[in-house]
Amino acid sequence: MSRYTGPAFKKSRRYNFSVLETGKELRKKPTAPGIHGTSRKKLSEYGVQLQEKQKVRFLYGLSEKQLRKTFEAAGKMQGIHGYNLLILLESRLDNLVYRMGFAKTRRAARQIVNHGHILVDGKKVNIPSYRVKVGNVISVKEASMDHPVINECVNMDINIPAYVNVDKAKKTGTYVRYPEREELNSEINESLIVEYYNR
Repeated sequence: MSRYTGPAFKKSRRYNFSVLETGKELRKKPTAPGIHGTSRKKLSEYGVQLQEKQKVRFLYGLSEKQLRKTFEAAGKMQGIHGYNLLILLESRLDNLVYRMGFAKTRRAARQIVNHGHILVDGKKVNIPSYRVKVGNVISVKEASMDHPVINECVNMDINIPAYVNVDKAKKTGTYVRYPEREELNSEINESLIVEYYNR
């Protein structure tokens, strides 16, 4: 299954979960999409696990294959499997560009990376799934310093998490450390995703 490129609001309403992490989608229309959207069916155990996996997939904008590969890579790391999965997802270049406030959404961050506007430790990287290491410096390319979309985002008052340091004037940011679990989305139950893949 390829990466989903349809309306984000629809997926947020389907799973009763803000894919954009703003809550804006659910405030506008909290019911599930479709003519029978007012009622939500009780899910089976498998359905709950599948829904949790889908929430993470749409949140980070991954294909099914990408999420499966990331899950397998997380299993080879020391520590808790589910938490390791979230760390690897947070370490993606497109996600960190979004977290540093250089883009409004992860989709926009993916496009900025794809178009070659981002450097990692001074080298151009145009692969959104590139795994950034702790200590790496992410910066906007010199030729893209006046990019209108990036400038608009940098001038916005965006909440920047503690695990990244950002210099808005220079348009650079450092991945300081892995995020703590409490710094990540509290609506995600990663243990259900582990159960889904291990069933």
